Amino acid sequence: MLCLRAIRPFSWRVFHFRPFSFEPVISQMNNCTDEEQVFGLIEKNKSLLSEKQVGCALSMLWQFQKQKTSSVKNVDCIRNHPQFLTLRNLATTKMGFMSDSTLVNVLYIIQQFGIEAHDSLVEALVTEAWRRLERFDISVLSKFSSCLADQHLYYSPLMGKIADIVNRNLENIQDLRSLSVLMVSISSLISQRFQEKLVNKAELLFDTMDSSQVNTARRIVQFLRNIKYSYYPLLERCNKVFLSNMNHLDLDSISKILSLYHSLQFHSFEFILMTKKRLTEMIPLFDHPASCVKLFVALGPMAGPEEKKQLKSTILLMSEELTGQQALAVMGAMEEMESRNSRLIKKITSILHKHLDNYKPIELLRITQALIFLHFQSKELFVKLRELLLSYLKVSVIPSEISILVYALSMLPSAHLDDVRMSQIEAVLPQCDLHDLNIFATSVLRCIQYDHMYLDNIPGKQLKVLQKLDHYGHQRLQECKSLNLLWEEVKSLKGDWFADSLLEETVVTLQRLMDEINYINVAGIASFISRTNILSTSLLDKIASVVLQQIEKIHPFAILAIILPFSTLNYDPPQRDEFFGTCIQHLHSYLSVLDPLVLVFLGYSLATLGYFPEDLLKAIFNIKFLARLDSQLELICSSLNMKVQFRLMELNRAVCLECPEYQIPWFHDRFCQQHYIKDFGSMNGAQQQIYKMLAEVLGGINFVKASVLTPYYYTIDFECILDKRRNPLPYGSHNTTLEKLPKIPLESNTQIAGSRLPPGAEKIALEFLDSRAFCRNIPHLKGKSAMKKRHLEILGYHVIQIPPFEWNSMALSTKAARMDYLRERIFGEGKS
Repeated sequence: MLCLRAIRPFSWRVFHFRPFSFEPVISQMNNCTDEEQVFGLIEKNKSLLSEKQVGCALSMLWQFQKQKTSSVKNVDCIRNHPQFLTLRNLATTKMGFMSDSTLVNVLYIIQQFGIEAHDSLVEALVTEAWRRLERFDISVLSKFSSCLADQHLYYSPLMGKIADIVNRNLENIQDLRSLSVLMVSISSLISQRFQEKLVNKAELLFDTMDSSQVNTARRIVQFLRNIKYSYYPLLERCNKVFLSNMNHLDLDSISKILSLYHSLQFHSFEFILMTKKRLTEMIPLFDHPASCVKLFVALGPMAGPEEKKQLKSTILLMSEELTGQQALAVMGAMEEMESRNSRLIKKITSILHKHLDNYKPIELLRITQALIFLHFQSKELFVKLRELLLSYLKVSVIPSEISILVYALSMLPSAHLDDVRMSQIEAVLPQCDLHDLNIFATSVLRCIQYDHMYLDNIPGKQLKVLQKLDHYGHQRLQECKSLNLLWEEVKSLKGDWFADSLLEETVVTLQRLMDEINYINVAGIASFISRTNILSTSLLDKIASVVLQQIEKIHPFAILAIILPFSTLNYDPPQRDEFFGTCIQHLHSYLSVLDPLVLVFLGYSLATLGYFPEDLLKAIFNIKFLARLDSQLELICSSLNMKVQFRLMELNRAVCLECPEYQIPWFHDRFCQQHYIKDFGSMNGAQQQIYKMLAEVLGGINFVKASVLTPYYYTIDFECILDKRRNPLPYGSHNTTLEKLPKIPLESNTQIAGSRLPPGAEKIALEFLDSRAFCRNIPHLKGKSAMKKRHLEILGYHVIQIPPFEWNSMALSTKAARMDYLRERIFGEGKS
């Protein structure tokens, strides 16, 4: 008994700080209406607060902050409050008693209040969480991974441990919200197979997700962006979540989604249309620079003339308040908008100039590109840019950073690199991938061109670097053992050096690795081949084979990219009908949801190949679709807008000529007259020489017409008429103008071109083709030129296409030889 009495006072002294009930204090905290009331409770109870009450106090402080707009948040005041220091000290001493969820929540909130990663409390919390890692449930693990991501610990052993836990327990995870957080956090260090497992798991759990969980859908899209995988089934489902919640999306959410879609090259017409409407409604709501800049960047590229004017005026009014980063964002948006507002350009440029010393190399490149694109001239700014780029270059040792700096320097008005810089480039070449090598080559070629024009010499150092670039480029291709790694390096390559030095070797490497082509990468590889202009029948046959075997795994959104090389290069695989039939059938149920631009390009590509699926054409040539297309044309840049309109015209022409039974009217007269009148009838020097030769061959200038415009607005270099005995017939007049052309009826009449000819006579169309009409590696006519020949024949012409490798050959180096060649092509029996 005495022993017990002796123990009782001791135990009270030891455990007096743990009250029998902590509920009243937590209840009081939950009833607080601002931070000061929370801090008051902390001051009164600091000697008695438990670990749970510490966690509750921090949660309440963060709740108050989240409820405030960015302009009235007072994080600094909270962080510097004396009682916040008390909370920090209590959290340090009591973290061992905290539950797993409280521990991680405290770490999360501490970081949200701006406490740095190297702070002793943050380090202690992370260490304690690491010790408990294996027992964390999925929600706690996801929040902890988010905390590590906020510290940029994407490649840390701790994040690797989290990835391992997720991998081992993936089958048992049923919470997509938590899984989506983990997917984003661990995306930097997981294998391709693990990536695919996560994508499949997210797809499996998607239907369990509440349709209002926008953040979960956004994180899934962010994960796909991080792993560079445009997986259409998931993107499509996430897009539906965004569309159904559009009225609840704020400016931040819309901006993030637009940025992710841009990175993934995912286009959703409905999302853009609804986003434009939603953002336009926000214009009067914001008067804070940060919000206005974000709105300018998001809405500007898709806005109409009035909205653009309003946005520019708003940015001009608050330009004095913009930070360096905000000015950079505005300049990037102006470049995308193709803006030529000199006043705004000058104002934003002055802000950039003021902050120039604070920008990173990649940001200096973006500034340089924007200034060049917007045709802004400022000797003082360009001189400072050059000085900064050179100063970074002198200390940089990272190949990718050096390539960025050199590329930016080469874009400046005086594109010159001295021998020291050339030696620096030369030294890092063995470490470069194809992307960096291509950037270096483009930069060096620019400098060579500048030196040749202005310094009248080409330093030997530059030529030596070019030779080494070729060597390392070929070496990298020859040593490549993975198609996916190769694809990552070459998919965005372009420019003269790549085309001249590495393109054919790249195709050879693709052929070597083509057994690795599958449903995941087939669309990307096909798209790349269509840009090469190199006809590789083995690669295209492999693509067709993969598509036929794995069509169910290929999303209909990818079909356009797959068809493109066959269309562009004018190639039919061995199983032509089965291949194209399968592709078209796979698209059938998606015709109503495909992006209008994609549908137009798809229809044109198939028409080039001579395929005219009736369902596809009916989906395009109707009033409702054309209205949707008009709406989308308002949202895109002028160059793409014009390309789409030309493709629609060419598709309309092809259908009228090749499928008159569909009774689709020709409705592009006005469009063609606007775009063909300007240059119609003009001839360059070479064409004038050919015109004179043809006049001699045919018997006089009145036997040949130059720059002829046919029905349906095809242009022909030269035209002549031969009677049934193959004798030339004279024209009545040579000054045929567009207004004197026969009127084109709404419905196609395939006899229109020959309807006024004498019996047995035929019109000859002579086309002098350039190298672009043929494949790069073999004299094979490409799709567009082949379709033109087909259409001219339908219009009643006998078509003679003269390739450049014949006309410019040594065999035709004299005028007499060329005259004989023309006679043979025009009058020879069986020639075409």
